[in-house]
Amino acid sequence: MTPSTPPQRPQRPTRSTPHAQSAPSTSSARPSAPRGKQAPAAAQEEQTVSARVPVKRIFSAESSNFFLLLGTTLFLVIFGLVMVLSSSSVESFTADEGFFGRFLRQGMFAVIGIPLMLIASRAPTRFWKRWAWPGLVFGGVLQLLVFIPGIGYGYGGNQNWIRFGSFTAQPSEFVKVAIIVWVAWVLASKQDLLSDWRHVLLPVGPVAGAAIGFVLIGNDLGTASIMLLIVFACLFFAGVRLRYLGVGVLAVALGALLFAGTSSSRSSRISVWINGCTELDYQDACWQIDHAYWALAGGGIFGTGLGNSVAKRGWLPHADNDYIFAIIGEELGLIGAVVVLLLFVILAIAFIRIIRSTNDSFVRIATAGVMVWTVGQAFVNFAVVLGVLPVLGVPLPLISTGGSALIATLLAIGIVLSFARAGKSAPPQPTAPNLPPAQTAADRSRMLAADRARGRR
Repeated sequence: MTPSTPPQRPQRPTRSTPHAQSAPSTSSARPSAPRGKQAPAAAQEEQTVSARVPVKRIFSAESSNFFLLLGTTLFLVIFGLVMVLSSSSVESFTADEGFFGRFLRQGMFAVIGIPLMLIASRAPTRFWKRWAWPGLVFGGVLQLLVFIPGIGYGYGGNQNWIRFGSFTAQPSEFVKVAIIVWVAWVLASKQDLLSDWRHVLLPVGPVAGAAIGFVLIGNDLGTASIMLLIVFACLFFAGVRLRYLGVGVLAVALGALLFAGTSSSRSSRISVWINGCTELDYQDACWQIDHAYWALAGGGIFGTGLGNSVAKRGWLPHADNDYIFAIIGEELGLIGAVVVLLLFVILAIAFIRIIRSTNDSFVRIATAGVMVWTVGQAFVNFAVVLGVLPVLGVPLPLISTGGSALIATLLAIGIVLSFARAGKSAPPQPTAPNLPPAQTAADRSRMLAADRARGRR
């Protein structure tokens, strides 16, 4: 038996009216506004929504690593302009450039470098890989121009500058950028072969050695030392075996000792660093070192105040360049010096976060090279001013005067910013639920090396 269903109530027939026949079938009961007032209101609402979406996309398109690196860099550049104005005003006035001469020139370089950094940050990663070789060739040609009479000129015993009319530049700063991109591209393409020393030495050694050798021919030991640090950092972050790096470090140390003995100026600097200053060395090798110490000691904890430095009034050579950190310590005290040091630590943290957020070997190696260039050179400058290292003649990145150094450093940071953007925009790769996680090229290289070691045993 089937259950009986209750009888349905018959529907009451509705009375048709002319007004009901023309009513729409939608259930919207909102009264319609007059046509003349509804169109502008709807258009205005649509424009507000369309304007709100692009602004939201602009501010949410970049990662926190991008903004951390960009904000710290811009703060250091602005702080550097303030300290250049303070440290160079006296020497600029005595050189008939006015109190603001060097500051305005450095500001012009910042105006060029910051937009260049932002433009570089918009380029994709494949753009830098494609231009690795052309950039290296272009940087090498610029570096060779320093040896051409009439174009290249020397300063302070270093033949490392070029001049075209009133325009001057230091090509070795741009060679650093080219070396970083090229070495990163080569090591990333050979990631699975780095356990064999021939694949490490043959492509990187001759090219990097030639670039550094041209700088050494111009007697610029400080720049050559930073370039060596950059190359070794790229090799380390590429996963090259430590014993290969150890052999390279020993070879470089031996070569540095031999090269230092070929110049009496470098020999005296090393002797003063090892044995300390004497009264006989005060007028020569110890003048700059002693006055840097006195400037730092005179600042105390809180400093003498911005613009009140005594050392910059002809007592400390290169007060706005190699020894600007001494002026920072004198005018802003220990607190200001520590803040500058912490800013470079934050810069290093931003680089490390970008390195850890990527699986691309090229991005990891290139970012490490830029990190060692900027942060490593900064701490070398700190060590020289404090007497921990002998005088090398390297400026403080993003702070010291020097147009080529500022523009090249901002360009290199712009490359890293493009990596941070690419890491943010890359969609996550789907993985199978039952498969192990994908291995990076560096992991595969280390596993192959471990397998070879077990086979030899």
